[in-house]
Amino acid sequence: MGQLGFFDLSRRYEGLDVKDDPLVAIAAMIPWESLRPKLKASLITGGLRASDVARKSPAGRKPWDEVVIFKALVLQALYNLSDDQAEYQLRDRLSFMRFLGLGLEDAVPDAKTLWLYREALAKAGAVEELFDLFDGFLKDKGYLAMGGQIIDATIVSAPKQHNSREENETIKEGETPQDWKSKLAKNRQRSMNARISATRTTSASTAGTNSCAVTW
Repeated sequence: MGQLGFFDLSRRYEGLDVKDDPLVAIAAMIPWESLRPKLKASLITGGLRASDVARKSPAGRKPWDEVVIFKALVLQALYNLSDDQAEYQLRDRLSFMRFLGLGLEDAVPDAKTLWLYREALAKAGAVEELFDLFDGFLKDKGYLAMGGQIIDATIVSAPKQHNSREENETIKEGETPQDWKSKLAKNRQRSMNARISATRTTSASTAGTNSCAVTW
């Protein structure tokens, strides 16, 4: 059997598109780069990254791209995956690789990496705000991301909601509108607003290693 080439991979992706892969639509709606400053700052605050000033040398192992990791966390929330399950699915599913912007030749984040990055974001108090922003971008396009099972993650039309000009400007700057913060505390939805929980599970294959299970 020959090695999978570029055009073979393209045809496989086309086959996914025919089946209306919901991750393509989600990926196109989110301005991922606008989240990068918040992700970088939070990873520094959470103790996983050193600031550019504190970093004495560019030598050493290159850290994972923070946007790639956040996309992986989004997949965990959408498909209710533990860290170990997420690592397996990232290796196995073409749709997941494409969502992260990775090719067949690229490494994927392992379970420990996902745990470390999520813990750093949680320590910085950034997880909820980041997912609020994610939700906000989808709602601004008129959609909600629904999930909970590996087979049925999808996007659906959201109830009509008109943001003010000030709210739209705040969202574009990568921040959460202040009014949303107060409303979210009172009006949680069973969509991505059901955040990555702090529930710990112990994987039998990695005894003693905490892996976060995403609950709804």
